[in-house]
Amino acid sequence: MPASACGRVVAIAPCFNEAATIGDLVGRVPRDAVDEVLVVDDGSTDGSAASASSAGATVLTTGATPRGVGAALRMGYRYALENGFDVAVVMAGNGKDRPEEIPRLLEPIADGSADFVQGSRYLKRDASFGGMPLSRRFATRVHPLMFSLVAKRWVTESTNGFRAVHRRVLADRRLDLDQPWLDAYELEPYLYLRAIALGHRTVEVPVSKVYRPANLGPHTKMRPVVDWWRIVRPMVLVGLGIRE
Repeated sequence: MPASACGRVVAIAPCFNEAATIGDLVGRVPRDAVDEVLVVDDGSTDGSAASASSAGATVLTTGATPRGVGAALRMGYRYALENGFDVAVVMAGNGKDRPEEIPRLLEPIADGSADFVQGSRYLKRDASFGGMPLSRRFATRVHPLMFSLVAKRWVTESTNGFRAVHRRVLADRRLDLDQPWLDAYELEPYLYLRAIALGHRTVEVPVSKVYRPANLGPHTKMRPVVDWWRIVRPMVLVGLGIRE
């Protein structure tokens, strides 16, 4: 799919100490569908920024001290708006997403049927989760149930960060991503919830999720309990009307 079908497209990869994977990820982004690859480095100390730059990405940094994936994404979304991009695609900097599948995310936006496209591993008939830990499987099944109750709309996946967002959503003045409590894992489910609540058209498309073998490093930087609460917190606060 030519990038022009969606207007200008930027692919954003938040990154923290992913020098081993980020260069390969940047190199695999289909440049016939994406105009620019942006890596937002969140205080890496392993040369991730240099690896990303060498592979052809534009690199921004949140600073010397990690601020959180939400802060990195906020910086990426702001860059997209300020530089005239029509669509921002987000993918994991640790290689768990397949950039070759970006056109799947862009198609509903290109045909005018969606403003927010959520990738779902659970819509793939041939889904294979490889080294996905049992605790992670449990969390990624329970979270959509809770999310669906709050959103009043059934979704199959709400923790997957592989998605495409049109600038109509990001530029909506009713959406406030600058709240300090969204600096960590809260921002992604919050954005999805608010996009639905504000009446933007959202759809899910099937995507892959790749978990590297344990001997190649941790599959996620999320900490049990502390960070799991962070992905649940937006549903509690928005669901109870404490936050908008």
